[in-house]
Amino acid sequence: QVQLVESGGSLVQAGGSLRLSCLASGRTFDTYAVGWFRQAPGLDREFVAQIRWSANITIFPDSITNYADSTEGRVTISRDNTKNTVYLQMNSLKPEDTAVYYCAAGRRFPASRELEYDYWGRGTQVTVSS
Repeated sequence: QVQLVESGGSLVQAGGSLRLSCLASGRTFDTYAVGWFRQAPGLDREFVAQIRWSANITIFPDSITNYADSTEGRVTISRDNTKNTVYLQMNSLKPEDTAVYYCAAGRRFPASRELEYDYWGRGTQVTVSS
């Protein structure tokens, strides 16, 4: 069992940056891949980024992350297994990035569909003003 709690969402001006955190509990957390999704009002939840379970993230970092094309290089996902935390760094934020951001854990990598994830947090609100 894995429990996930997101934090770090807030109101920010366009062009600004935010770092979201996903704190996990559960002793097998480091064996899960973790993804970030977002859901804007009236829209479906969409995939943002994913990081696999490798304990050593300093080697071949490009092989352990998976990004949605829509991120346009503006987001970076990372994890610290010693802190049971996954981060989503978002830069050059736009009003269209406004959404509730969720983290999720699953066994598959790469995985960009909701059904591929087993555990979900409750989300954190990100609002970008123009």
